[in-house]
Amino acid sequence: MITERFISVLNMSITASYVAAAVILIRLFLRRAPKIFSYLLWSAVGIRLVLPVSFTSDFSLLRLFQPHSQTGAGAGVMNFVPPDIGLQFLPAVDAGINGVSRLINSSLPGAVQTASVNPLQLILWTGSMIWLTGAAILLLYSVVSYVRITVKLRTATLVKENIYESDQIAAPFVCGFIKPKIYVPTTMSSQELPYIILHEQTHIRRMDYLIKPFAFLLLILHWFNPLMWLSYALMGKDMEMSCDETVVRKLGSGIKGSYSSSLLTLASGKRGVPAGSPLAFGEGNVKSRIKNILAYRQPSPWITAFTFIVITIILAVCIVNPKPQVEVPPVQQAYKGYKVEQLLKNRTPYVGAASKVGGIIGGLPVPEGLEPAGMELQTVAPPYGLTIKYDMQDSAGVTKNGAISGDAFYRNSIVLFSLIDNVDSITVVLTDRMGAVTYPLTDGFIPNGEITYSFTFEREQLAKQLEGDIQLYATDEAGLHQLIDRVEGVLPVDL
Repeated sequence: MITERFISVLNMSITASYVAAAVILIRLFLRRAPKIFSYLLWSAVGIRLVLPVSFTSDFSLLRLFQPHSQTGAGAGVMNFVPPDIGLQFLPAVDAGINGVSRLINSSLPGAVQTASVNPLQLILWTGSMIWLTGAAILLLYSVVSYVRITVKLRTATLVKENIYESDQIAAPFVCGFIKPKIYVPTTMSSQELPYIILHEQTHIRRMDYLIKPFAFLLLILHWFNPLMWLSYALMGKDMEMSCDETVVRKLGSGIKGSYSSSLLTLASGKRGVPAGSPLAFGEGNVKSRIKNILAYRQPSPWITAFTFIVITIILAVCIVNPKPQVEVPPVQQAYKGYKVEQLLKNRTPYVGAASKVGGIIGGLPVPEGLEPAGMELQTVAPPYGLTIKYDMQDSAGVTKNGAISGDAFYRNSIVLFSLIDNVDSITVVLTDRMGAVTYPLTDGFIPNGEITYSFTFEREQLAKQLEGDIQLYATDEAGLHQLIDRVEGVLPVDL
């Protein structure tokens, strides 16, 4: 369960990385635009980090990085890392970039036939434990930091409304999640207070006091991704700059000088708010913020409207997933009744991989008159077993010399042994529900009875008869064709 969650987070993180890279690139073209637009773009990254499923559209940024396997069902999820990668014989990811995929896949360990579990399963479990540990440490750090700052603020003095003054802090900020309050240091001059208060009120009006902690929680969830740390820092920078621009727009260009001087003064003081706390008027990126304040010019309404439309379109193409690649699967030409391509696709080292085993059974020929009726897996302890069930509507396909025979499943069992590495025995159960037989009892007969026939094949027994490792054949189509041809003329062992 934990591993599945970890893989889901990995897929969301990879998807968000492509969107974050696009946002970082687009920001370069928005240097002259109001920073509120750059700030809005980060919402696309946030959505990608928290939602594994999205709508699909032909117009999606992620079409450029769409996994080749992203077809049919599950198209609303970008699975760069397959959910069943731990059970794959040759594990592989599709990062959306061929060179990156080849580099990653070359380092992934393949299945070990003699092992009880796939080595990659152990790696994924270990990775998920490291992920949870790192997230827990960061969460604990953020909680402790928040508690420490609230303890400092106990001595704050009310100035008016929701504005407080404290000698325990070096920079103004907003604190609180339900009824946010503005805290300013006692060293602030009365001339600086109006635009500093307006800056913090802008944060409250836009609910930045909730957005930034939520963004930090997402960062905790995806802490292993360096691009998310960069995105968080840039989002905070855009948040602050957009508030700076609001102050200049409302109070006029005349405050640019004194506003910039205040930023320098605050930057020279000690840091009063730990990382992860809802810092608003921060000391970071002071040089960039001052440059932005001095260069800010309020754009005309039509430029603002045009930019808003462009940003909306960019957000849409970043949020939606590409429609599944429409691929018409080639008609599989069965080789002597065997769907070889399907068999090789589902090859597995473990009989416990139910979906893979079911795929293999679906690629085997079914004797005439039989209907598949399910399977059972014995994986509690070795010897590991597989039971395949059929309902018998007509006995013609399994009759030999006037009796029900298991010869028809002999070749199937050999193919199964070659494709499922750790299965030790294969049992075929036929249930006759034709109602042609009645069972005598002391007081009469029960009509429409059932007869069950069972045939068991042992790997060790078949290996001795065939004198070779049949698993060596199940590497490609030619090898599997050769195995099918080889056992075609071999008489089955006594059942």
